[in-house]
Amino acid sequence: MTDFRSLHLGRSPGDPLVLPCPWDAASARVFAEAGFPALATPSAGVAASLGYADGDTPADEMFAAISRIVRAVEGFGVAVSADIEDGYGLPPEELAGRLLDTGAVGCNLEDSSGGVLRDPQENADRLAAFRAAAGAALFINARVDTYIRGVRDPAPAIDRAVRYLAAGADCVYPITAPPDQLPGLASAVGAPLNALFRPGGPSPQELGGLGATRITFGGGLQHQSMERLRQDANALKD
Repeated sequence: MTDFRSLHLGRSPGDPLVLPCPWDAASARVFAEAGFPALATPSAGVAASLGYADGDTPADEMFAAISRIVRAVEGFGVAVSADIEDGYGLPPEELAGRLLDTGAVGCNLEDSSGGVLRDPQENADRLAAFRAAAGAALFINARVDTYIRGVRDPAPAIDRAVRYLAAGADCVYPITAPPDQLPGLASAVGAPLNALFRPGGPSPQELGGLGATRITFGGGLQHQSMERLRQDANALKD
């Protein structure tokens, strides 16, 4: 985890940490062989690989999938951070223990559940309890869901991010934040900031120049791969 944390520090503008998002052991191995030092699993991509809609994966199956991904890249010295959605309703001690058992060194933890934003201080307290349970063994990326819940004003996102960092988060992730708001968010937060790459939007390097410390892709890479496979399948059928 110390090595993973160091990847987020001292980065120059335009040189963010790019974390590909593998959805299974095979895709993780591809990214490891390409030379990436760390990976971040996406809940949507993993869910699709297991035959579920995003958000419907049972906890047992998600932790098993994370374990397979970690095992697939063990020989490459690649760190894995895992998307554990909203925590599956597990107590902080159990959630931290089960995640550590997979071999992951970091995680995403959402601040909404069932499509509804949690109270920011309630979620900060939950993060503090999770930090206490995990100790220094996990890098916590606290996802801020205001933008995907339709709140375009950056003030609530900043308020939540500051609370979560005070509670022990290492990084904040205002998912789908508009690129033109990243400079203000980065300045206000003053800590590692995760941005989501979206096809047709700014490149990872451009997002870094706007203030993002690290770039992830959600289920986008899995979706693109499935589109290419669908084209191949249709060509074979024809």
